[in-house]
Amino acid sequence: MHTERTVVFDCEGETLVGVISLPASVDVATADTGVLIVVGGPQYRVGSHRQFVMLARFLADNGVPCMRFDYRGMGDSSGEARDFEAVSEDIEAAIATFAREVPALKRIVLWGLCDGASAICLSLGGNPLVAGAVLLNPWVRTAETQARTMLKHYYLQRLLDPGFWRKLFGGGVNLRGALGGVKEAAEAAAGAGDTPTTSDREGALPERMLRGLLRCDLPVAVFLSGRDYVAREFEQCISGDGGWGAFIGSGRCQVQHFPEADHTFSAVAQSEGVARATLAWVRGLA
Repeated sequence: MHTERTVVFDCEGETLVGVISLPASVDVATADTGVLIVVGGPQYRVGSHRQFVMLARFLADNGVPCMRFDYRGMGDSSGEARDFEAVSEDIEAAIATFAREVPALKRIVLWGLCDGASAICLSLGGNPLVAGAVLLNPWVRTAETQARTMLKHYYLQRLLDPGFWRKLFGGGVNLRGALGGVKEAAEAAAGAGDTPTTSDREGALPERMLRGLLRCDLPVAVFLSGRDYVAREFEQCISGDGGWGAFIGSGRCQVQHFPEADHTFSAVAQSEGVARATLAWVRGLA
């Protein structure tokens, strides 16, 4: 069983709202490791299909305090809306609040899905309370990674699908449009016509995420869905980058695959599988 309490805290003059789920079956004073859920956007602390609520309560029912919160401009928190690249201060404020509300905490694990995972990578490196990170389907998108993923996992699969050829010869496929899409994807994958974007603030997003991970020596878990293009883009990124490859292959990174899961682990079996895997990994830190 668990109990829950609402917390209201400050971040650079704005008011943030969070919920802490606490174990009721154990002495909270002995619960020294907690999990802070960093929400991907744009969504608030409940998550798709109540994913973050269920995860927080599962962890609390198994003795691990958990906090989820809305960063500035989202949900019940005040301020202007912002993207995942501008929430490091929000994460730090939430860590401080979690530690204050649960004084026994000695370690806090950051947990994030999609661009919540990316936000974690960008924020790592300075807080001694942070003991590790769980990253689910990290968002590493650039024009090049998106194009490579589409070429490999969409266009190639279509070419190998007998149904595609039946439609083609039956006149059910716009051949010119299909070839144009392949050409555009191939050019983007090769880096042709690249222009700086807002995600390239100090280099490409994957590069900056890796820099964040390398600023510390914390253990990291990476959970990847089998039925998700975001996960495929991440795999494309690490397969073509020596730095990422070295990090994934290092002793402090554990990769776990969920072959039947979609992007948000929406099926009950997959959601429960992620919750159990998170619990096992967090317990392993001790």
